[in-house]
Amino acid sequence: MDRRDAVKSFAFLMGGALSATTIGVFLEGCGNDSKKGNANLFSADHEKILAELADTIIPDTKTPGAKAAGVGPFIAMMIRDCYPEPAREEFLRGLNDLEERADKKFSKSFVAITPAQRIELLNVIRDETVASQKADEEKTGPAKSTDNISTPKSAKEDLTKPMAAKERYQEKPYFFAIARDLTLLGYFTSEIGATQAYEYVAIPGRYDGCVDLKPGQRVWA
Repeated sequence: MDRRDAVKSFAFLMGGALSATTIGVFLEGCGNDSKKGNANLFSADHEKILAELADTIIPDTKTPGAKAAGVGPFIAMMIRDCYPEPAREEFLRGLNDLEERADKKFSKSFVAITPAQRIELLNVIRDETVASQKADEEKTGPAKSTDNISTPKSAKEDLTKPMAAKERYQEKPYFFAIARDLTLLGYFTSEIGATQAYEYVAIPGRYDGCVDLKPGQRVWA
């Protein structure tokens, strides 16, 4: 399995943790026209912000964080190559807005402020995103506006009926939701995420369908 397959499989395994926009991208099979003319979508400054943004969501702990795992370049690649134009525009707008907020509140770039200040800014944007999603849901109804997959069962059904599911996941994109999705996907499908954040055995030898975890044990890769 290459990383493309791993990312796609992991997206469906994550079920309700991903936004409708990201699930829609994987149902499309990254097959839209987004590869054309997007090579310069992000500037060098944008890519620095992406690296710090991802590292704020998954920082270094006992294991290396998102920056060490190369999640920033992964996010840029995914947005350029896989997401449709409305999502690309919303993501770029959100990225510029994040930088403007950092400058307005702290008179510094997002990459120059402290980790605590980054968390403060992202918490505000996260709360605004949740409020916008709820407002949109009230307008259009939960079946069309929820930003999460409803149940693992529906995600499984989507794999067997991708054409029916595509329409359900053509929702308004949200910058923070996409950034969170791609940080999780990029990290847990990276070598660091799969071998250090997860319990990893290079040559397991056999398949055990049900294994009890010990207290504090990491989940298996």
